[in-house]
Amino acid sequence: MDPRLRKWAILLVDYSLGVKKDDVVLIRGTTEAVPLVKMCYEEVLKRGAHPIVRLSFEGQSYTFYRLAQEHQLKFISEIDRVTARTINGLISIIGESNTKELTNVDHKKVAMARAAYREIRDILDERELKGEFRWVLTAYPTCGLAQDAELSTEEFEEFVYEACGLNHEDPVAYWKQVADRQERIVKLLSGAKELRFVGKETDITVRVEGRKWINCCGERNMPDGEVFTSPVEDSAEGYIYFDFPAVYSGVEVTGVRLWFEKGKIVKATAEKGEDFLNKMLDTDEGARRLGEVAFGLNEGIKRFTKDILFDEKIGGTIHMAAGASYPETGGKNKSGLHWDFIKSMKDGEVYADGKLIYKNGNFLDI
Repeated sequence: MDPRLRKWAILLVDYSLGVKKDDVVLIRGTTEAVPLVKMCYEEVLKRGAHPIVRLSFEGQSYTFYRLAQEHQLKFISEIDRVTARTINGLISIIGESNTKELTNVDHKKVAMARAAYREIRDILDERELKGEFRWVLTAYPTCGLAQDAELSTEEFEEFVYEACGLNHEDPVAYWKQVADRQERIVKLLSGAKELRFVGKETDITVRVEGRKWINCCGERNMPDGEVFTSPVEDSAEGYIYFDFPAVYSGVEVTGVRLWFEKGKIVKATAEKGEDFLNKMLDTDEGARRLGEVAFGLNEGIKRFTKDILFDEKIGGTIHMAAGASYPETGGKNKSGLHWDFIKSMKDGEVYADGKLIYKNGNFLDI
């Protein structure tokens, strides 16, 4: 066994979640990710907590969306409600062997199920805001993810370990250093009332006054490396072009262009996947508003992988999410959708209240 696998589980259990005795921790993953699921299960038990494991099998999502009727798509079991009200921690491990299995399913079905799941998301968001619940998301290096990244499985495995800081003798110490640097950026942004993003086919302004910036340093995502907030819901004005592909539920959309008026996406086009894009944006009323604006800061992630867990952290990028906002930032937008779109800022600029603070992918004076 690669010793970094044990270090990974310890990092998730101790650093990301801070698991304590008698905590109830849900470990959710695919059958492909069993080695890491098992390690996390062991580490949770060692801390006197109570692990619950839920595994999904290959093709499960495809089978569901192919066969489910409307009443099944909208169904939320009482088991899921009780789980959401009970667990103290959630470890979600991405690990699909086929990341494209939902490409040809009925996208209206996907949107319907996402909208129904909003009930569970609201419960978890409320409990997280009260400090009763914590979560972390990571990705196990499967053949499917490696193929998307155009790497061998072995190369992708090394990429993941490096991105997570697991090649360091003490990964916890490494992420604490990341936290310190990003905290300086948070302080800079916290004084801004309005941000303007300028770049290729882009000139968009959002208000962030009264909103809290979050320092993402491995406590929710692993790997991590970003700072984000939720903009004022009716504030987005202008247009933006996202030059990175956007992947949602295994469907790839490229060349996304969005136009905003009074905070709402009034027009959305794409070079590929435009129909899917607009169907997802029509999930519910909140899906056409911004739930997040963020800066990617992980210089260790140097390539696009088609996995948002890694790609939104790429150094020198920004990303904006359509849909649900984060209550801990002061965000109020609710939606069954939260879809991140990524843009390179290597030739871009960001202004805070009219002052240039970021240029060509880097913050100035940080």
